[in-house]
Amino acid sequence: MNQSSVLDQAQIHFDEGSLWVMNIALGLVMFGIALNLTARDFKQLWLAPKPIIAGLISQFIALPLVTFFLVTWFNPPAGVGLGMIMVAACPGGNVSNFITQLAKGNTALSISLTALATAVAVLMTPLNFTLYASLWTPGSSFMQNVSVDVWSMAVLVGLLLGFPLGMGLWMRHSQPTRAKKLAIWINRGALLFFLGLIIAALLQNKAQIEAYSGLLFGYVFIHQGLAMATGYGMSRLFGLGVSNQKTLIIETGIQNSGLGLMLIFTFFNGLGSMALIAAFWGIWHLISGLLMGLIMRNTMNHKV
Repeated sequence: MNQSSVLDQAQIHFDEGSLWVMNIALGLVMFGIALNLTARDFKQLWLAPKPIIAGLISQFIALPLVTFFLVTWFNPPAGVGLGMIMVAACPGGNVSNFITQLAKGNTALSISLTALATAVAVLMTPLNFTLYASLWTPGSSFMQNVSVDVWSMAVLVGLLLGFPLGMGLWMRHSQPTRAKKLAIWINRGALLFFLGLIIAALLQNKAQIEAYSGLLFGYVFIHQGLAMATGYGMSRLFGLGVSNQKTLIIETGIQNSGLGLMLIFTFFNGLGSMALIAAFWGIWHLISGLLMGLIMRNTMNHKV
């Protein structure tokens, strides 16, 4: 049995109830982020839009393109490559705001990028995934055997991310005092709950992780490292200062792998190799992100 068949036969234990719980947790995290945003944040970005433009290009144009070249070069099993493309098509992860603050980056830019990238992802995540999956020959052959409707994927992403984001922005505008108080509890509780759910799922799938980590971790390690390098390259290309460079490194290197898992379970029936790539990303980007945050906090302090 070849490597591709072995990986794709891997079964991830994640029932429908857990899927709904993760849906709710994702929505709560996005709602909490939106409660911290004001019109002033967006006004400042509108007046000086270069960092936000660089961040969006880095996440939705550069990273998916770099990922496409990576899977073309390495030519991994179809499910592995599609998992990498799926993760790259997702917006930045929510924990990036905390890591940016740890690294002494531009936290306001990080929060705004997370919010805007989430809104843009409603359209760009399904488009990027279907585009690069169809351009990559092994992925194209695989995709012929499954039915992935771009519109259905966009609707799901919108419900998971766009709707709670919009509700949070509305509440912050209409009830600012209440929103500030609620944000503190939601941001702490929802993120901890979401991380706890992922940890529980990982413990439930301990045997699978032990069996396949040796086959998959190398792909995740290189891919995530290239994602951070992409953020750094784009920040230098746009001539951004050190604080914003840190933010783009983190925002591009910390992906919403939870959303990727949701889409994989919904549209690919939890295909083993795809789900494992997203799951390993979810573990590794937290570890590498925290390490990188501490490194940048202590080394990237000069002004540019």
